[in-house]
Amino acid sequence: MLGWMKSINPEIDGVTGKESNHLLASNHESKRLFHTNKAGFIQPDPGHSFEATYEQIFGVEWSESTHGLTPTMDGFAQQAEKVQEGLSEVVMSGFDPDSLPVYKELISEFAVCDRWFSSIPTLTQPNRLYVHSATSYGATTNDNKMMIEGYPQKTIFESVEDDGFSFGIYYQLPPSTLFYRNLRKLKYIDNFHQFDLSFKRHCKEGKLPNYVVVEQRYFGIKALPGNDDHPSHDVSDGQKFVKEVYEALRSSPQWNEILFVIVYDEHGGFYDHVPTPHVGIPNPDDLVGPPPYNFQFDRLGVRVPAILVSPWIERGTVLHKPTGPYPTSEFEHSSIPATVKKIFGLKSHLTKRDEWAGTFEGVASRTTPRTDCPVVLPDPKKMRETEPDENEKLSEFQQELVQLGAVLNGDYKRDVFPHKLVENMTVTEGAKYVQDAYKKFCDDCEQAKRDGKDGSHIVCLEEPTTVETPNKVSKSFSQKCFSCLLCEN
Repeated sequence: MLGWMKSINPEIDGVTGKESNHLLASNHESKRLFHTNKAGFIQPDPGHSFEATYEQIFGVEWSESTHGLTPTMDGFAQQAEKVQEGLSEVVMSGFDPDSLPVYKELISEFAVCDRWFSSIPTLTQPNRLYVHSATSYGATTNDNKMMIEGYPQKTIFESVEDDGFSFGIYYQLPPSTLFYRNLRKLKYIDNFHQFDLSFKRHCKEGKLPNYVVVEQRYFGIKALPGNDDHPSHDVSDGQKFVKEVYEALRSSPQWNEILFVIVYDEHGGFYDHVPTPHVGIPNPDDLVGPPPYNFQFDRLGVRVPAILVSPWIERGTVLHKPTGPYPTSEFEHSSIPATVKKIFGLKSHLTKRDEWAGTFEGVASRTTPRTDCPVVLPDPKKMRETEPDENEKLSEFQQELVQLGAVLNGDYKRDVFPHKLVENMTVTEGAKYVQDAYKKFCDDCEQAKRDGKDGSHIVCLEEPTTVETPNKVSKSFSQKCFSCLLCEN
């Protein structure tokens, strides 16, 4: 997304076009593909599972004998070509800055971090779990049992509220934060706000909570295109969404109290030249991933785009490696809860990972807020020549969201859960399913309130469940408002 932004600011560790991968990583006589700035509308979705990411980083397929290799970042073209012929050219391309006018303006006006890594070298959901809880609780992929019960770890939302601050989640259906068990509790239902109905109004009235998360639209239909930048969604719709959020924040009376973070959950299978960190990274909670990989959570994933916006940030700022709190510390998704803790003076960290992660509150380095920040951002140009295909099959993350919907409405008890429920479902059907499921969940929550249920009650679980703990690893500013926008890649 941002590699070619180096052309507008040479300080950014981006690309120049000299970077390359061979089609066969081990054979330098094979075809060599150089990185280009010719990215446009992208379809299909490149591989970014644990196995795919391993091959992209190390240039070889995963096996027990390849454990402990040094990252070479030379397997992207090789792995992509296995997914589909010609896909190697797609993953070896990036967007020209003029194709992303909203990001180009924000990077010029505020700050970009060129060394922010995904927390784990795998796909969407485990990385998103790190954003809000600094752990995936041992998950390296989707876990249906854990989805039903809900991930049990404490989140930054609870830490914020425990210490007397407020939080709000502005969603466009469904709120993916409901993967956490605790956020399904009755006492938190009023912390969820429909984006289209509430966000701009809360900005205008100066009523944004202290900590804000804005979720995108994960399903793309003709009337409401997906705006999460996931293939096959048009990234211009993602640009429009960021523009909409920024302009609402910029016009808010709370503008001078805001640090706005835009970050992607993982790399989406696209090329990067910066080796992934693999030394001195702490396992968050001494859990180990499932077989056959038995991942120790001791290395990070590929870099992801990260943009920071505030009137307290100097124009054209570039964040590189953090200065602490440890010599090996890096910016990664756990940096968000770590920074929230630091800004608000919260009592404790969530895990060993956010205790280790670099914090970025120092990017707001001015002694007075700027008054020249743009009020309006440029209009992006559409890249997709056709309308969204409403009969398209669900992506893996969309399937997980539908399965989450089945937890919220009770369908998880049926024999169609989890796989038969989604195997032939289209995007349109999936969008309607999650909308109806979340409405039922909200209606059930309101009924539970009327029935006098305790705030710790979870309406989508009729019987108490015991959450099993994954295997343990063998032991051998102070601003009052913090906005965070998570962009799905």
